[in-house]
Amino acid sequence: MTAAKVRFVDTTFRDGSQSLWAMNMRGGMMEAVASDMDRAGFDVIEIPANAIAFKKLIRDLKEDPWDLMRTMARLIPNTTKGCMGGGLNLSQLGGTPTPIELGKLFWTKQAEIGTIQRAQIVGNTGDQIERQFPTLVPFYHSLGMKVACGLSYSISPRHTDEHYAEKTRGMLPFKPDVIYLKDQAGLLTVDRLRTLLPVIQANAGDVPVELHSHCTTGLAPLVYMEALKLGVMTLHTGVPPLADGPAQPSVLTTLRNAQNLGFGNDLDEKLLLSISERLTSFAKQDGMQLGEPLPYDTYQYVHQIPGGVISNLKFQLSEIRQAHRLDDVIAECVRIHRELGYPVMITPVSQYVATQATINVVTGERYKVVIDELIRFARGVYGQDSGYESMDPDLQDRLLGSARAKELAERDTRPPEPFSMKEVREAFGGPHLSDEELLLRVIMGGTTEIEAMRASGPPKKYSADMPIVRLLDELRKHEGVRSIHIKRGTDSLTLQHAGA
Repeated sequence: MTAAKVRFVDTTFRDGSQSLWAMNMRGGMMEAVASDMDRAGFDVIEIPANAIAFKKLIRDLKEDPWDLMRTMARLIPNTTKGCMGGGLNLSQLGGTPTPIELGKLFWTKQAEIGTIQRAQIVGNTGDQIERQFPTLVPFYHSLGMKVACGLSYSISPRHTDEHYAEKTRGMLPFKPDVIYLKDQAGLLTVDRLRTLLPVIQANAGDVPVELHSHCTTGLAPLVYMEALKLGVMTLHTGVPPLADGPAQPSVLTTLRNAQNLGFGNDLDEKLLLSISERLTSFAKQDGMQLGEPLPYDTYQYVHQIPGGVISNLKFQLSEIRQAHRLDDVIAECVRIHRELGYPVMITPVSQYVATQATINVVTGERYKVVIDELIRFARGVYGQDSGYESMDPDLQDRLLGSARAKELAERDTRPPEPFSMKEVREAFGGPHLSDEELLLRVIMGGTTEIEAMRASGPPKKYSADMPIVRLLDELRKHEGVRSIHIKRGTDSLTLQHAGA
């Protein structure tokens, strides 16, 4: 009897980088291992291809995202490439929404380049199924993409088995290719999975079900093995060092555990070990965090903050020299989460909670300064499923009674002004703009940061022979060192300065 095979969705480049490195994985690192990742046997490889990733690449890494997209398409031609879709609004984390036509142009370009063949969208926050799926899912399908619809796991009085059964059934009319349970905060336990997963499977009908979890409580590897026993055969994992910690379980550990339970797989373990060694070398060179298993942490069940938000929160607090306030900010997140009525802590709501918590802590006064998206939340813009009905009424009255709330209400309810793509091009630079350049300017709100990115020079390259390259780089810093002699057994190597 042939063993059932586990299939793997790789998260290294996208969710692994977001959870562990605040999305600071450089394109050169991806490029150095992409061809081997394509040959490793994954079912899907996640690519950082949405507007949020584009902003990060331009603003912080000073790299051209369209160049990276073309590189990934060229180096990974055989494996399905996926991405968190992010919808058709290119201002995904707040700000003035962009026209739907621009969002469609963005994903059309990704399909034309060959970057993305699978869009992953989450469907139980902000009434997304009712409000967005009728447009999103058919559009992605029209581009030839598969669509994976996610159900975000959360713990609250509202998130019962019936809630998930209803949301699963609500996805079926849109004919998703996959439904996946997304445990973005790593809250699932083996016992909870045994009650919840069969409910989702029963209501999903013939649609395959996948599991995506994070290791923030240390339980995800155990939960994954239980999922296999329950019949879920596709798991989301990462390649170390971009696995474990607040990221997904390690693909190496997962495949070995699955083998011990009698499951097969199509992965090339030897190749994966080589990729892991190279990525670890790159990480050490750049001083990046190495993912390691975390101890069991009950506090995660209190704050429910996703790993990607925690990593970005640490990064941003360090940028403003407030890293020592992390515990205070997390405690404030708990208070805000409760006051908002326990919305699912996932993008974008989790970022809004973390941002407002940071402002409350740094200013020393709660809600002295309030972000616009929290005011919109209080008005119900994100729908009943986001916690609007159970929001603290005193806070809601305070937010909606502000002058800013009245301005936003007037702006948001104003009918959108008619526009044409010609007018958009004129606003951002003229008819000569290529589609790619236009989209970059829309995402970044102008040209300043794009020009800074291009002025910074070519992106950093990485190579598997990094130790000797690093040695040479170090020697160049010390003019007094004219030569170096290396000996191992009977083998020896002499490196001499050219001017010696």
